[in-house]
This record gives sequence, structure tokens and C-alpha cells, in this order.
Amino acid sequence: MVLPGCYDALGARLIEQAGFDAVYMTGFGTSAGLLGRPDVGLLGLHEMVGNARRIVDAVRLPVVADADTGYGNQINVIRTVQEYERAGVAGLHLEDQVLPKKCGHMEGKQVVEHEEMVGKVRAAAAARTDPDLVLIARTDARAPHGLDEAIRRAHACAEAGADVLFVEALEGIEEIERVSTEFGGVPLLFNWAEGGKTPPLDHATIAELGFAMIIAPIGTLLSATRAMQEFLGRLRADGTPAAFVDELMAFGEFTDTIGLPEVVELEQRFS
Repeated sequence: MVLPGCYDALGARLIEQAGFDAVYMTGFGTSAGLLGRPDVGLLGLHEMVGNARRIVDAVRLPVVADADTGYGNQINVIRTVQEYERAGVAGLHLEDQVLPKKCGHMEGKQVVEHEEMVGKVRAAAAARTDPDLVLIARTDARAPHGLDEAIRRAHACAEAGADVLFVEALEGIEEIERVSTEFGGVPLLFNWAEGGKTPPLDHATIAELGFAMIIAPIGTLLSATRAMQEFLGRLRADGTPAAFVDELMAFGEFTDTIGLPEVVELEQRFS
């Protein structure tokens, strides 16, 4: 299953309209979209849950959301799971970084002790009231402690109740293949981080290696940012959009995309 990343409700609607089966709410993109700042632990539980709720409300697809470190200790993780469940997500992932965390493909990451992460996963599994909520355990231990420690943590997280394992920022096909071999039969998540540390494998190869989920977390963010930069550069140079307005999505097409016909139908039905 391929889950494109989005950072707002509009992006989620576009993912649904493109025919995908699920949506991924990116923490990196949420930080960029809400704050205009990098993913370095600046957002808290309520901001992330609020964004997840808006995304869930915008689409009929299942939404998998970044829940960072769980925003504290094991007790905080329990509340985090409860809040994300109330927001309506279909799944979430928790990581073992020290708070404040960083994007998994940045330098200088630190992780908590092995036992603390295992305790968080156990707490998250116990906190679920929806038996279908998918709990994804992410370890960032590869960068600071090496692949062996990352694999050890992932095994422990599976035993603690994680449904899917997410070994972040693997470097080289050999590391990817080793993780695939180590966890045969256990659902794995592949982070196709656009421009990140992990090799850009094709879909067929990732599937053959046994990964159940592929997230493409920031492609929508990067493409939207570049398009807006180009628009603004031309607007600054010309003074008005007159010379290139025909290159933009038509106003009517955009209002159709965001659901205006549905609103008009409701107005006619109930007025």
C-alpha cells in the first residue's frame, strides 16, 4: 500500500481524488505548513491531533498519522493514543527519539533508552480502544547506534504489541535487505523520504522485499512549495498574474475540487 503524505485537508482530498487507498499525515509537512519551520519538535500534541482531525474529516480514506515521540513518557503516550483515536485516525506511529525530536533524515538525532521505548509501545497497545487501530513502532536508532541496535529495538517493539515496524533512515540496499530478512512475516513500513538517506528503490523491489506499506511523506509539500515559489517570482517580476493566469488551475475547477458542488446540492436540498 502506497500512502502519499499530506500536511493539510486540501492535500488529503487531492490524494483521495487521485485514487489512492490511504493518506499519511506527515509531521515534517505539518510543522512546515502550520509554523513555516523545520521538523525539530516544535509542535505539540494538540497541534498534531488538530491537524489529523481536519485531515480525517476531509476524506473517506483511512489516515495514518505521525505521532512523534508520544509527547512525553509512557503516561503521555496513553493520552496521545486516546486523542488520536478520538480524531479518527486508522493508524499512528511512535518513535524512540529524545524529545524534542528531529526529522528522521536529519543529522544529530538521539534516542531514549531501549526499555523506555518498549514501555511506550506497551502503553500504546494497552491504550487502544479501537482494535483496528494500527500501531506502528518506529526506531531511529540506526543513526546514533547502528543497525544492530535498531533491529534489536524493532524486535522488542513487535513483542510489546506493535502491528507494523518502521526502521527509519536505512542506508544502502544491504541494510534494507537485512531488515526484510530479519522480520519475515512482520508487516514493515518503508519510508520513501524524497531526498532522504534511504535509497530510492522502485515499487516492485520494495514489494518483493516484503514491505507492506510505503509512505511518500513530503512529495506534495516539495512540489507545492516549488510551484508557489515560481508563481510568486513571476508575480513579483510582472506586478500582476495576467501573463500566466491561464497556466493556473481554473477557479471553477478548483472550487469543484474542494467540494463546492456538494455544498450547492445541500443548499438546494435544505433551503
